[in-house]
Amino acid sequence: MIKRMNAFIILFIICFLSCKEIKKEVAEEKSEPNVSLKNTFKDDFLIGAALNTDQYKEMSPVQTALIKKEFNSITPENDMKWEQIHPEENTYFFDNADAYVAFGQKNNMHIIGHTLLWHSQLAPWVSEIKDKKELEKQIEKHINTIAGRYKGKINTWDVVNEALNEDGTPRESHFYKVFGNESYLDLAFTLAAKADPAAKLIYNDYNLWKPEKRKGVIRIVKHFQEKGIKIDGIGMQGHYSLLGPPIEEIENSILAYSKLGLKVSFSELDITVLPNPWELNGAAVEQSYEQYENDPKFNPYPDGLTQEAKEKISKRYKDLFNLFLKHKDKIERVTFWGVNDGQSWLNNWPIKGRTNYPLLFDRENNPKQVYQEVLSLKK
Repeated sequence: MIKRMNAFIILFIICFLSCKEIKKEVAEEKSEPNVSLKNTFKDDFLIGAALNTDQYKEMSPVQTALIKKEFNSITPENDMKWEQIHPEENTYFFDNADAYVAFGQKNNMHIIGHTLLWHSQLAPWVSEIKDKKELEKQIEKHINTIAGRYKGKINTWDVVNEALNEDGTPRESHFYKVFGNESYLDLAFTLAAKADPAAKLIYNDYNLWKPEKRKGVIRIVKHFQEKGIKIDGIGMQGHYSLLGPPIEEIENSILAYSKLGLKVSFSELDITVLPNPWELNGAAVEQSYEQYENDPKFNPYPDGLTQEAKEKISKRYKDLFNLFLKHKDKIERVTFWGVNDGQSWLNNWPIKGRTNYPLLFDRENNPKQVYQEVLSLKK
């Protein structure tokens, strides 16, 4: 009897210690404090996110902790665009931009300046300038003031945004019309290089996977290189869908830009899971389709994704990250356009009021299935 009791006690102690060890292992696996996007890909490329005002001002402790844990590069979603930072000729609003840069510095992040010259979200007073010399003067003042203020603090500038049409020809923006040609590009990059010689300078655009648009970028870069104008990289925005673009064409552009001696950044990555109007052209923010706002056909997941849809976006992101890893020597940065699904511009573009799920974190800032799938590529 005593022997049996002793054996039982020994067995109980063994089970207790084993269970305790299992619980410890489970707890450690669940918390995984060092597992993050930035740590997983630390030897490959920077991992970034576009931040809104509340995020870099640390209004939500949960989001602040998430951003610091997952990302080592940041981009301001809107607060450094001309309309916001330079709304009137002699008025600059630096409060938000200063706070954004301070957040990046405090957390030792690669800080992107977005963007010095863009035809959209342009201050109305600039659009009224019709004289070339006057516009040159105002561009010079704008770039010198802003790039000069953050000299040594901004690591990379998106100098010019979206200057090309889909066929690679120059976009007839306000800048193009007043200058009469693309020489405003030369001016912008030359001024940016002078204002902050240490900053990397990028041309940023959407649909740069398209062969025709790719040719337009190559034309601009070769022109810069012939004239000795500094350009360090190309920002491929990466507003993609479940169906396209083809991985092969994205790869062709990575290779083409790399051959020019430039680094590639996927500067605004997200994947829409929603169907869009067939006539949608690119990712121009001015496009809007009010006639479809209440059409359930264009908003099929108001209460959450189906498992099938979750698997589709996971596969799409895995295919993209496999490509990025294949060419990690050519890629400097992968930046998601937003932190969580609720923040994404794709909830309201090109059709307002939809529920989209284009990022790796849900509306409660929890990692999604796709997040785990992306991390699994490095295990």
